[in-house]
Amino acid sequence: MSTQLQINGRRVRVDSAAETPLLWVLRDELGMTGTKYGCGVGLCGACTVHVGNDPARACITPVGALARQQVRTIEGLGQDRIGRALQAAWIANDVPQCGYCQCGQLMSAAVLLRTTPMPTDKDITETMAGNICRCGTYDRIRAAIHEAARALSV
Repeated sequence: MSTQLQINGRRVRVDSAAETPLLWVLRDELGMTGTKYGCGVGLCGACTVHVGNDPARACITPVGALARQQVRTIEGLGQDRIGRALQAAWIANDVPQCGYCQCGQLMSAAVLLRTTPMPTDKDITETMAGNICRCGTYDRIRAAIHEAARALSV
């Protein structure tokens, strides 16, 4: 089955079955390996992408449900001001340790800053709770989100 998708502002056609998780379409069919496989059941957040303006777990989102929807992956995060501010803050705060979860962390943080331009620690904790970092870089993630919010406020 062929499905037309909008990914990172580009129209693409994929030939996967409608029930195929978006994660595998991105990685295996489109060669976009930034979105990571973590748990496969939508709990760890490593595979977080944006569908419209909302976070979505690519490992449990069937590609057939995405026709006519805008999908943004980590590869497209830097296309807007929020994404660029987060990327700069992530680097400045030396956030990644192993780095495996960071794509999902960044994608969730971008949604947070779109909806809450100056988040509190509580806002960050609540929003980022669905993203697991096995290395425990949560303090650096929080600091980077605050730094990006400050940069965006000027």
